[in-house]
Amino acid sequence: MSKYIYAIFNDDDAVMHSIKPLRNKGIKIKDVISPFPIHGLDHELGLNPSRISICAFIYGCIGLCLVSLLIWYTMIHDWPMEIGGKPNFAYWKNLPAFIPVTFEGTVLCTAHGMVITFYLRSKLLPGVTAPHIHDRITDDHFAMKVLIKDPSKEQEIMNELRAHGAVEFVA
Repeated sequence: MSKYIYAIFNDDDAVMHSIKPLRNKGIKIKDVISPFPIHGLDHELGLNPSRISICAFIYGCIGLCLVSLLIWYTMIHDWPMEIGGKPNFAYWKNLPAFIPVTFEGTVLCTAHGMVITFYLRSKLLPGVTAPHIHDRITDDHFAMKVLIKDPSKEQEIMNELRAHGAVEFVA
């Protein structure tokens, strides 16, 4: 029966430099939890690039469509006004005047969509409790999530992690 343990580190360099030797010895590292980004950590863990930019592009396209529809409805269809001698009877003839509003609306929809995606993906919605690993994980400690397939090798793996800078363990 496999289980996970968390090795707690107090130095980001120790975490970064211990990943490759531990993986070479067959220890399965599933995740590293850090209070700040550690550059190059995703490459060391062998993670695939994020698809979050695809979501941002989709949210931007949705925002562009919604803002264009709003501009067309308010300025062309519902309440056409002549501003600066330019009659508003065609959207495309007044497009340069609508560019700033279109840009701001696109950015607004993209930002809101990304925040909602972040909350959904990381399960930080109100009422959802995240597992409590260690009191100082969000302050100055780092947790390495390690998979232990064979319980008889747990102590051996913990000794190896301790040799690479782990200061404590949480089961």
